[in-house]
Amino acid sequence: MQIPRVAALYFLLVFGAGFVLGTGRVLILVPLFGDRTAELLEMPLMLGIIVAAARWVVHHKLDGRRSSALPVGFMAMGFVLLADLAVGIWLRGMSATEVFLDRDPISGAAYYVALLFFAVMPTIIVRLRQT
Repeated sequence: MQIPRVAALYFLLVFGAGFVLGTGRVLILVPLFGDRTAELLEMPLMLGIIVAAARWVVHHKLDGRRSSALPVGFMAMGFVLLADLAVGIWLRGMSATEVFLDRDPISGAAYYVALLFFAVMPTIIVRLRQT
């Protein structure tokens, strides 16, 4: 399977789960705990989803090919950033600067660390399978 198609699949698996969790976060956790705490409570679940999706993609679509894992992860991260931008501009009326820089300092930093984790996870999974 071509790298862009696998990257899109990886993105859609994680984005779809994130959409469901995000809805629950906004409807249930934010009113109880506030934005920052709700986002931080959701983060471990998303990290687990990232690992599961990366394992599935590596096993079923990359056949453990090391050379494809990093491009898949970073292309999928690009899809996440484009989705963030599209949602921010068209649904929330934000500028591009606001979308990427107007975040809570704690949960925003955690989000960007998780995004990097998302990008490198297929490579980590491939390396773990080869040892």
